[in-house]
Amino acid sequence: MYSLPANEDTGEEQILTEEIFLKISNGDNEAFAYLYTNTYQAVYGFLLSILNNREEAEDILQETYIKIRENASSYKHREKPMAWIFTIARNLAYMKLRKRKRFSFLSIEDAENVIGFSEVKNAEERMILEAAFRVLNVEERQIVILHAVSGLKHKEISQIVKRPLSTVLSKYNRAIKKLEKAVGEDEIYD
Repeated sequence: MYSLPANEDTGEEQILTEEIFLKISNGDNEAFAYLYTNTYQAVYGFLLSILNNREEAEDILQETYIKIRENASSYKHREKPMAWIFTIARNLAYMKLRKRKRFSFLSIEDAENVIGFSEVKNAEERMILEAAFRVLNVEERQIVILHAVSGLKHKEISQIVKRPLSTVLSKYNRAIKKLEKAVGEDEIYD
């Protein structure tokens, strides 16, 4: 089993460091598999928030990791690894949207069919995911997923989505309020 060296300060295993990109650029398949295993779910969720289509998100996910493998040597050590990965994913997703020539806004029923919310086993997570697709716009979903699922800081998110930090913060707060209201209404009607 592949693992990265322990952090000298804490003794804990590091999840991602610039070292992994160096190993990938040198053809280390185990390092690439480690990177994929530890990041693909967050990247997939982010792509899904942009594309609203499971098959397209899966295709772009694959393209993202191909790009990562091809360009691992261009990773700059001053960048955060996940921010670099999300930037690649976002750029590929937007290229896909431009090819499609339209943004798709799905109804909750269409989203269930295309995305497959039924695959989410935790009822609370499913309810939040459904609410996110029902009430949030594409940018709000991206910001919430990048922060909540991937644990990125708002400053990092502002760089990824190329928006001022103040805009990211206000959109995040508005999105959370929308989700709270939508989830609260759902609980009242159930």
